[in-house]
Amino acid sequence: MSEEKEISFLDHLEILRWHLVRSVAAIILFAVLAFIYKDFVFDKILLAPKNSDFPTYVFFCNLSEWMGMGNLLCFGDQDWQLHNFTMSGQFSTHIITSLFAGLVISFPYVFWELWRFIKPALYQKETKVTRGVVFFTSILFSLGVLFGYYLVAPLSINFLGSYQVSSLVSNTIGLSSFVSTVTTISFANGLIFELPMLVYFLTKIGLLTPDFMRKYRKHAIVLTLILSAIITPPDVTSQILVSLPLIILYEISIKISKKVLKKQNKQ
Repeated sequence: MSEEKEISFLDHLEILRWHLVRSVAAIILFAVLAFIYKDFVFDKILLAPKNSDFPTYVFFCNLSEWMGMGNLLCFGDQDWQLHNFTMSGQFSTHIITSLFAGLVISFPYVFWELWRFIKPALYQKETKVTRGVVFFTSILFSLGVLFGYYLVAPLSINFLGSYQVSSLVSNTIGLSSFVSTVTTISFANGLIFELPMLVYFLTKIGLLTPDFMRKYRKHAIVLTLILSAIITPPDVTSQILVSLPLIILYEISIKISKKVLKKQNKQ
């Protein structure tokens, strides 16, 4: 029996290894493509929030004019330049950014591979419950990344890039600092938007209830503010922009938990 268990355990490890190998291969494949097409990745995507014609800036400016507020909400005119401070700085940023792009693009496939490893361990009833998990997880992650990229990141860049403690001090922004701000905010928001899926599964297995979430709503708001402060640059605007969707997602998750529990009680 012990030998059979050992073989079974090793077989599971072998299966997991191949899932991980295929996942890493997908990440590397897209990373190589991102590395090759660096002009598009950097000029059209990562460095685009620095341009005044970025869609977010145009939207807020048009909104300001439509509401009769003049150019009050018009921003995006950057008076600073990006700089590289080390010999290998641009090359290192290129490699790290390519790997990050590979991870973001291949996220649905990577999650699908991990799900294929977990799924056989579930009962048939549990498998029926989890239909569409890869699709909805990928959609929520993509929405979160887009939210972070088009809203939180540009507002953070404008605030931090133009903030001065004194007129005697000018901002000199490093390339790696700028790129890490955009990528970190976008990826963090992608993970945050997975909250409804997490609540759905925790409710399904009986570890979470809507009453529990309502009871500790105030505590959740405090944790949301702390989490927002951790994953965003140190400015109030970015923290509010991240915390608001988190709070909204929390309320939506309560509704989801309530609906799941109601359906289980009927069954």
